[in-house]
Amino acid sequence: MKKALLLGITTLLISSAAPAQMNADQLEWGPPPAGLPDGALFAVLAGNPEQPGPFVIRLRFPPGYKILPHRHSGDEQITVLSGEVSLGRGRSYSERKATKLTRGGFSPEPPNTDHYAFTKEGVEIQIAGQGPFTIAYVRARDDPRRKR
Repeated sequence: MKKALLLGITTLLISSAAPAQMNADQLEWGPPPAGLPDGALFAVLAGNPEQPGPFVIRLRFPPGYKILPHRHSGDEQITVLSGEVSLGRGRSYSERKATKLTRGGFSPEPPNTDHYAFTKEGVEIQIAGQGPFTIAYVRARDDPRRKR
């Protein structure tokens, strides 16, 4: 019995191995999820942001990029990898009230917290969270999916 249990656990561990290790130049970049404005680039590092469970993604925003006030159903942990991004919380967009984060900066965003982001110079961020990754805008007219 112990041998069968050990064999079953070993098989499970082998079949659920962690994703391959990778360097930044090996990431596959593509367009962002539909709820984000055009112009960003998106890469998945781990998990599937469209499914329940943990995920890790990277986003690159070009200079002048902004995401108007929105919320997500799951939590996000945002880390700035390069450049700078300004993040604000609330139902109204205000560059004056936002906090500028630079390389190494971190911001936890709890579920259903209204927030917004913009970058003047461009940025690459990493987001770890729990899927599914959803985006709901405070004002429906700000949702880029309505403009496509």
